[in-house]
Formats: sequence, C-alpha cells, structure tokens
Amino acid sequence: MKERSGFVTKFGAIAAAVGSAVGLGNIWRFPYEAGQNGGGAFLILYVAFVLLLGIPVIVSEFVIGRATHKNAVGALRELAPGTRLHWMPYMGILASLMIISFYSVVCGWIVEYLIMAVSGGMRGHSPHEYAQMFGEFTSNPSRSLAWTWMFLLLNGVVLLGGVKKGIERVANLLMPLLFVILIVFCVNSLMLPEGKQGLKFLFNPDFSKVTSSVVIGAMGQAFFSLSLGLSCLLTYASYFRDDERLVRSAVAVASLDTLVAVLSGIVIFPAVFSYGMAPEAGPKLVFEVLPSIFEQMPGGYVWAVLFFLLLFFASITSTISMSEISITFFQEEWKMTRRSATLLNTVLALLFGGLCALSFGVLSDFKLLGMTIFELFDYVSSNVLLPLGGVFFSLFAGWYMERKVLDRELTNGGRLRVYSYKPLLFCIRYVAPAAIVVVFLYGLGLL
Repeated sequence: MKERSGFVTKFGAIAAAVGSAVGLGNIWRFPYEAGQNGGGAFLILYVAFVLLLGIPVIVSEFVIGRATHKNAVGALRELAPGTRLHWMPYMGILASLMIISFYSVVCGWIVEYLIMAVSGGMRGHSPHEYAQMFGEFTSNPSRSLAWTWMFLLLNGVVLLGGVKKGIERVANLLMPLLFVILIVFCVNSLMLPEGKQGLKFLFNPDFSKVTSSVVIGAMGQAFFSLSLGLSCLLTYASYFRDDERLVRSAVAVASLDTLVAVLSGIVIFPAVFSYGMAPEAGPKLVFEVLPSIFEQMPGGYVWAVLFFLLLFFASITSTISMSEISITFFQEEWKMTRRSATLLNTVLALLFGGLCALSFGVLSDFKLLGMTIFELFDYVSSNVLLPLGGVFFSLFAGWYMERKVLDRELTNGGRLRVYSYKPLLFCIRYVAPAAIVVVFLYGLGLL
C-alpha cells in the first residue's frame, strides 16, 4: 500500500492551515462587517469569539484528523465504529463543493480586476463609473464565466501537485507574501491624512452601538472566517506529523487569521476616512469603493495592483484547501488516483461554478426558493451546512469520542503538558456548540 502523503515541515503545515482559514472573509468581509457594526466594539467581540468558539472547534477538527490520518468520512468511521456518524462529514464535502462554486465566481472577479489594475484600466473613472463597470462585468456571461473557469483551472493545477509539491509549496510561498503586502499597505495607510481617524474607528470601541445583531454578527464572522465545520482543518490535520503540537498550532492558525483581519482593517479604514468614503459601504467596498480610492491616492496604480494581488493570494489558498476535502475523500473512499480525484473535483467545480457565474446574467431569472443559484449555494452552505458541521465536530470531540484519544492527541502521547486542557474542554463541550447554534438559528431567521 502506498504511504499516505503529508506535510514535510511544521512551517508548511501551519502555512497551509493558515492559508485554509485566511480568505476573502478576512480581507473583504471583516472590514465591511466591522464598518456596518461600529468598528472597535465589533472587533473586541470578534476576538473574544475567536478564543471561545474558533480555537476549540479548530482543536476538535485537528484531533479527529491527526488521530486517524484519514479523510473526514474515514476518520469518523474509525473513531465511531458500528455507527452511522461517518455520514455527517458528507455535509462538509457537499458544502465545500458549493462554496468553491460560488466563491470561485468572486475569485474570478478578483482576477479580472487584477488584470485591469495591471493594464492601467483603473484610471480616469468616477465612483459612479466604477459601480457601472462592476455591474456590466458581472452580468456579462462570457467574461464572468471565463474568469471563473480560469481561476478554477489554476486551482486544479496546484492540486495536481499533491500535498508536498502543490499545497505546501504554494502555501510556503504565498502566505509570507500575503503578510508582506499587508504590512506594506498598513504603513501606507497610516501615512494618509485621516489615518488616525480610521484607526480610532477600528480600535476605539463604542459599546452603545452593540446590539444583539452585532454580537451575533461578530460570532458568525469568527466562525466563518476560520472555515470551521467544513472539515478543511480536519483534512489538513490528517497530513500533520505526529509531533505537531495541536493546541499550539490551533492558536497559531486562529491568531494569524485574526491578525490578517485586523491588518485589513488598518489598511482599509484610514483610506476610507481619508478619501471621504463611508466605512459601512458593505460588500461593494472592494469592487466599487476601493478602486475609487486608489484613483485618488499617490501611486494608486501600484496600490491597486498590490491589493488585488493580495486578494488573489488569499482566495487561491482557500479554494485549494476546500478542494482538498473532496479530493482526499475521492482518493481514499472511492480508491481514485490523485490525478483522477483532482480532475473530478475540478470538473464538478467548473460545472457548478459556471452556473453560479451565469446567475448574475442569463440565469438571473432562474430561481429556487426565491434565490439565484449563486445565492442558494451561499445560503445553504453558510447558513445550514457549516454551522451543523461545526456543532457536530465539537460535540463529537467533546462528548462522543473516547477521552483517551483526545488526551493522546493533545499531549502527543503524554509527552506534553497542556495547561489549558480543562477550559479548552469546557469550550469544546458547551461554549462552542451553544454559540454555533445561535449563529445557525440567526442565519435561518429564527432569532
């Protein structure tokens, strides 16, 4: 039997796991969520939920993955023999395919804007013109479809390289570059005329603006930005070496993921305040508001290129990790070769990604449950499948799985002492499941 692949270095393992967590949710979604929910107060709540919700669920997935060195379905079959619990990870496989499908459409937009920035197309346009350009591009079937498919094909090429030569090599290169670009952006933003005003908005909390929806929004941001409940982190942990310190790795992933979100806020809010834009601009922030800001900034051409390059790095590392969930499943459960599994995953993504891309144009009137295909994939995966997966993994690790397995994995067979063991177990058993249930009910409109 061929030996199962794995990460070569500890740095590669952490870089890949961080790449899995860091995505558009940090660089795009966090700034507009913070902007719409009062800035500093939202940030404090977000960090608190990363600690109470994020790290415990990451640890749960890490333990299950590293304990078995198998895909999510195989891991549950081994840890819960004689039960049907191994059917639960199929939700994660389905969710990953759905997320890749609609997420790759947005990634295609990023590629379009990156090419536009490099070619000098982001010059001489008013804010209204940028809004009009974005609407025309997304509704153009050939352009939207072409960039979506190009991104997915590039994603497939990386995955064909396998864990060592594909995923780890790309993570080792792109994650350091991502942080370098972010830091360069931060330095520039702090030098802008209203840089202090932007920092004040982000770091000076106004708790009078905190409502139940803001609390739940921060909770949801912590959950979704870390890619919890998908079994992404479980799959990557199955490639970890046996001497990897799981708690330390979980803290590192959560901390670096949060750092990217905070740095993104430092990049965006000083620029927004300096150029008279609204911090609560929402999802259009990246494709309409920021291009207008780059237009007015000294060296705007360079900053536009760097920004969309940053988004591209974040998006490709995320789609690689989501794809690995189903690829590992196809390899180990359906006995496919790496090449065949990758090609199958890519074909499925091209098919459903194409439908999502066309839902802004020729398929915009085709709706299920009142939603376009893009909206349906987003809603079902984000509001139903991910929260259910997160609750399941925390309850499974905290209550069902044999305690000796948890002890063995957290202490590396008794060689480590984990001082946070009791509070961590409490959060895995009680805090994380309860918090995710709240996010789940709120996403369904029941709260």
